[in-house]
Amino acid sequence: MEVLKEWNVKVKLVRTKRGAILHLIELEPGHFYIEQNPLKDSKYGVAYRRIKENFPEFYMFWEIKNNHYTGKLLAGAFLEKKEIDEFATLLAKSEDFKRFEEAREEKILEEIKNLKG
Repeated sequence: MEVLKEWNVKVKLVRTKRGAILHLIELEPGHFYIEQNPLKDSKYGVAYRRIKENFPEFYMFWEIKNNHYTGKLLAGAFLEKKEIDEFATLLAKSEDFKRFEEAREEKILEEIKNLKG
């Protein structure tokens, strides 16, 4: 693998003025990702709260650059295969989704080895 860019990332646990405890990923001064506040009564706050009820290891982070929202979102989770299967099924309930072959762990590992090449 070739490194194209590298950041010295800091992960912080912060408390907002209203008392919510959130994760913050700082890439550089003035450029960070802040976790969505699940206590906020807004479209994304309510959605995040509901997602976290079923998937506590799921996280949403909003990008802030030079004190402005960029409109970009970092979202992800560290899950076991059975957990991501449930999540993917909830997101993609269609006939198109059903036609995809389930990826086997060995096949995924082989693809990762090829990337490291």
